[in-house]
Amino acid sequence: MHTSMLLLMMHGSFSSAAASPLLSSCELQGQFHLNGMRKDGDVVLGGLFEIHFFSVFGDLSFTSEPQHPTCHGFDILGFRQAQTMAFAIDEINRNSELLPDVTLGYSLYDNCVELGIGFRAALALISGQEEQIILNETCVGIPPVLAIVGDSSSTRTIAISTILGLYRVPMVSYFATCSCLSDRQKFPSFFRTIPSDFFQVHAMIQILKHFGWSWAGLLISDDDYGLHAARSFQSDLSVSGGGCLAYLEVLPWGNDPGELRRIVDIMKKSTARVVIVFAHESHMIDLMEEVVRQNLTGLQWLASEAWTTAAVLQTPHLMPYLGGTLGIAIRRGEIPGLRNFLLEIRPDLFHNNSDGNSMVNQFWEFTFQCRFAPPPAGWVENGETICTGEEDLESVETEFLDVSNLRPEYNVYKAVYALAYALDDMLQCEPGRGPFSGGRCANVQTLEPWQLVYYLEKVNFTTTFGDQVSFDANGDALPIYDVMNWLWLPNGQTEVQYVGDVKMLDIEGKELTLYEDKIFWNFEPKKPPRSACSENCPPGTRMLRKKGEPECCFDCIVCSDGKISNKTNSLECFSCPEDFWSSPQRDHCIPKKTEFLSYQEPLGICLTVASLLGTFICTVVLGIFIYHRSTPIVRANNSELSFQLLLSLKLCFLCSLLFIGRPRLWTCPLRHVAFGISFVLCVSCILVKTMVVLAVFKASKPGGGASLKWFGVSQQRGTVLILTSVQAAICTAWLVSSSPTPHKNTQYYNDKIVFECAIGSSVGFSVLLGYIGLLAILSFLIAFLTRNLPDNFNEAKLITFSMLIFCAVWVAFVPAYISSPGKLADAVEVFAILASSFGLLAALFGPKCYIILLRPERNTKKAIMGRNTKGTTE
Repeated sequence: MHTSMLLLMMHGSFSSAAASPLLSSCELQGQFHLNGMRKDGDVVLGGLFEIHFFSVFGDLSFTSEPQHPTCHGFDILGFRQAQTMAFAIDEINRNSELLPDVTLGYSLYDNCVELGIGFRAALALISGQEEQIILNETCVGIPPVLAIVGDSSSTRTIAISTILGLYRVPMVSYFATCSCLSDRQKFPSFFRTIPSDFFQVHAMIQILKHFGWSWAGLLISDDDYGLHAARSFQSDLSVSGGGCLAYLEVLPWGNDPGELRRIVDIMKKSTARVVIVFAHESHMIDLMEEVVRQNLTGLQWLASEAWTTAAVLQTPHLMPYLGGTLGIAIRRGEIPGLRNFLLEIRPDLFHNNSDGNSMVNQFWEFTFQCRFAPPPAGWVENGETICTGEEDLESVETEFLDVSNLRPEYNVYKAVYALAYALDDMLQCEPGRGPFSGGRCANVQTLEPWQLVYYLEKVNFTTTFGDQVSFDANGDALPIYDVMNWLWLPNGQTEVQYVGDVKMLDIEGKELTLYEDKIFWNFEPKKPPRSACSENCPPGTRMLRKKGEPECCFDCIVCSDGKISNKTNSLECFSCPEDFWSSPQRDHCIPKKTEFLSYQEPLGICLTVASLLGTFICTVVLGIFIYHRSTPIVRANNSELSFQLLLSLKLCFLCSLLFIGRPRLWTCPLRHVAFGISFVLCVSCILVKTMVVLAVFKASKPGGGASLKWFGVSQQRGTVLILTSVQAAICTAWLVSSSPTPHKNTQYYNDKIVFECAIGSSVGFSVLLGYIGLLAILSFLIAFLTRNLPDNFNEAKLITFSMLIFCAVWVAFVPAYISSPGKLADAVEVFAILASSFGLLAALFGPKCYIILLRPERNTKKAIMGRNTKGTTE
C-alpha cells in the first residue's frame, strides 16, 4: 500500500493581502511504500503490527534516490493480531450500545521488525495521507489518526511514544513490556494492556522462590527489553530473597558462533541448573543450535513471555533440551466470533500490492503458496499456481485459524475496546459539566488527541472473558500472567500447558498459584531440580559468606553455646533469653537448669537433718538443765546464762534452715539477720560467762569482793543485751543501705541458673562477721587467761576449747565460702553454722550432761568442794 508522508514542507509563500492573506499549503516531499490495511470511519484508529520478520534496505550511497526497503518472511501470527484489531472495530461498529453514532475505522501498517520502518509508519499515521494540505485560519478538523494500537517491541515503542508524547497522541501497546515505559514524565500518553516487565521479573522471582532455586543464570537480548529486565533482576533478586545470578550474558543479534560458543561454555561450567532467558525467540533459535551442538542437557529453562509459546522451538530436535521449560505467558483470553471473522477474509484482486489491503493479499499468497496476477517471471513456467481469491481457508492446515490460545491477540482486543470506551465516555459528556476548562466537552468534530488521553486514564470495563481492564497512574494494566510448561509427550508431540498464574493482589502483595502435579519435569526422577551455590544452612547454624563470591555462596557455621538459629539460612545466631539455653541442636532455646540448695537433694536433706538434730539436742539439754536446775553443777555455772546460751544455740541451729531452699525476697535478708544476731547472742553469753568466772576468781582473793558487784544478774543481762543490740544495729544499717536480695547468677555455669542471695553490701556482711569474730576472740582470750583456775572454776577450760573450735571453723569458712560457687557457698555457710554450733554445744554442755546423767555422785556440793580442797592442798 502506498502511504504518503514523512516530511511536510511549506510550499509557496503567502499571497497578497487582497488574495488570501492567511492561506498557504503544505506538500509531501516524499512517500513511503508500506504494507498496510485500511478501513474508513468517522474516527480512525492506527495500528502497528509485525507482519514480516525481515527487511532489506537498498543502496544508501546517496548517488541516486534511496530505494524503499522491502520486507519478507511472512509472520502469520502478526497478521492474526492485525486482523484481531479489525475484528474488534467491526464488532464495536455493530454494537448499538457502544459508540452508537460513531463509526470506527482503522489504518494498520507493517513494521517489519525494523525500528526505521515502524517509526515511518507511525509518522504516516499521525500526519495523514493527503498529498497537499491547505492551511486556513481555523486549523480545525479531525486528526488523521486519533490513537495508535502498538507497537509489538519495547525499543520501537520507546522511540515512537517519545514523539507521540510530545503531542499527547495516545498509544496503547499490546506487547511492549519494558518497565521504562512506566515513566509518566517521558511517556505521558502511553498505555498498555500487557503487564510491565517489572512485574514479569517479580513473577519469575516468585517461581524461583517457590522451588528454592537460589542460583540461576540470566541470558538477555541486547535491547531495551533485555537490558531493563537485567537491571530489575540485579536489584530485586537478592532483596526479595529469591537468590543470586550465577552469570549474566547478553545474547548477540544475528548468528555469532564465537560469542554463542563462549556463552554456552559458561553455562556448561556453571553449577546453576536454572537458566532464565529474557530474549526474543530469534535469539533462542541461534542459542539452541549451539546448545545442541555441545549437547548441554540437564538445565531447567525459565522463559520470558517473548518466547514462552514459540512453536518454532517446540520441535523433536530441541525438546530433549527444552522439555519441562517453565515460562511466563501473556494472559490467555477468548474472543467469541473471531474465527468466523477470519474465515471471511478475502483478497483485494483490484489492488494487489498497491493501494488497498496488501496485507491480506500477501497472507493469501503465503497460505496457498500462489501468486496473484501478474505473477513473477517464470512462475507459471515452473508449475506454480495463480491465486484466484476463491481458495478455501478451511481446506489448509494453518495456525492462523487456531483461536484456542489467544494471548497477544487478546491484548489487542482489549486495547481497541479501551479506546472505544474512552471515546464513548467522552461523547456522553454533558455540555457545561465537562472536564475541560469552562466545563467544556470534547466532540468528534473538534476532538484533539490529548482530550482522549484524559478519558483513557479513567477507563474501567470488563471483557466478555471476565477480565477487568483499567490503567494505573503509569498507564499500566492490572498485572496478571499465566505460567506455562512445555510438555514432551511419549509419542514425540509437544504441548504447552497451563500450570498456574501469578497476579498482583495489591500494591505490595503478589500471589503465585502453581499446580505442581501437572508440571512435566525433564529430569529423572520427575522432580524439580536443585539449583543452589551452597546448600541451605540447617537450623542451628549461620551463614558465613565466602569472600569475593555472590551472597548465595556461603559456609555453614554452628552457633556457639547459648545461641541458636531457628531459621534456614540465617545470617546470624541469636542469644537465648537469660533464663534459657540453646538445645544440643542449637535450633531452639530450652529453659536452663536451676540450682540452689534444695530440701529435696541429699546434701540439703543431710544439712536439714543435722540442723533439726542440733535443735533437738539443745532442747534435750535445756530440759535436762531445767530438770536438774537445783543441782550444784547447774547452779555453780551460772544457770541463767546457760539457759540463754542453750536458747541462742537453738536459734543458731534453726537459722541454718533459712539457707536451704530457693532464695526469696524475704528469706535473703532474714537468713543473714538471724545468723548474725543468733551468733552474737550466743557468743555474748559465753563472753559474759567468761567474765563472770574471772570476776569470781578475783573476788575469792583478799580484797577482791568489790569486783562481783559489777557482775550481778542485771549487769549480765544488760551486757548481753547491749552486745546483741550492737549487732542488731549493724544488721539494720546493712538492710537499709543495701539489703540482700535474690539473684539469678548465670556467671558460674553457661547452662545453669544459680539462685543465690546477693549480699548487697559486702561491707555490711564483713562488719557483721567481724563483730562476731571480735566477740569470739575476746571470749577466747579471757577464757585462755583463766584456764588454770582451781577446779571449781574449771568451766574456763571448756570455754577456751569451745572458742578454739568456733574460731577455727569460721577462719576456715571465709576462704571456703569465697571459693565455693553457687549452692556450695550456702552449704559451706550452713556447715560452718552447724559445726560451730555443735562445737559450742558439745564443748560447753557435753561434760556437764555427762556428770548429770552418768556420774550423779559427782553432782554434789561435797564432791565439788572435795575436789577443790584436794586441788588446793596439792
